Amino acid sequence: MNAPEKLSFPSLQERVSEEEWQTRVDLAACYRLVADFGWSDLIFTHITARVPGTEDQFLINPYGMMFDEITASSLVKIDLHGNKIEDSPFPVNPAGFTIHSAIHSERHDAQCVLHVHSINGVAVSAQKNGLLPLSQQSIFVLSSLAYHDYEGVALNDEEKPRLVADLGNKNYLMLRNHGLLTLGKTIADAFVNMYIFEAACMIQIRAQAGGGELITIPQTIISGAKDQARTVTKSKGGMLAWPGLLRRLDRIDPSYRT
Repeated sequence: MNAPEKLSFPSLQERVSEEEWQTRVDLAACYRLVADFGWSDLIFTHITARVPGTEDQFLINPYGMMFDEITASSLVKIDLHGNKIEDSPFPVNPAGFTIHSAIHSERHDAQCVLHVHSINGVAVSAQKNGLLPLSQQSIFVLSSLAYHDYEGVALNDEEKPRLVADLGNKNYLMLRNHGLLTLGKTIADAFVNMYIFEAACMIQIRAQAGGGELITIPQTIISGAKDQARTVTKSKGGMLAWPGLLRRLDRIDPSYRT
């Protein structure tokens, strides 16, 4: 049996602005990193980024490609209604963009919205008390965490106002019985936020599995978490770790840059 042909796309680097190309490279890297860290759910979640200089143009994954296949040139440009602005042989998942379009239309401070169905995240999202203050990772999430109740597969536009209202001005959203979502002023911020979110959920599941009495962190410490985060990241947020994450990808497979 012949091996399947590797997907390839004509380079868009000379056809888009320098700012858009950089966003494409970073978003493709984000998809690769989500796959590398084991958070992808085959092809069924999404990461979107606003095209620089626009309010109503976004980049999203080609629906049907695995996250470790995505490249800068394969990303699909769409409008706020999920319609393709430029031709692509791949469709866009309507369920995925229902959530993202709702958030992008209201949260203009967020360049990137990242949503995963990670195993630990879904497990914690099914717990009545949600994320507990059990770890250093959890305090950063809890300082900006919202919840949204499950309403089925996200296909209904009527859910959008409720989702946006529940999110408010927070940067972490736990979708009950569904998964995790983070926002970021940069793609790097959204990714590092998700790394922390998933780590906090993993720690919680393992701590609960231990069966012993759990020690919780006081609210007074959680209240100061944002200032502490700015200190430890030298006010660079996710950009402090991002260059190293790109070097990690380049060692594995630099084709995301094409």
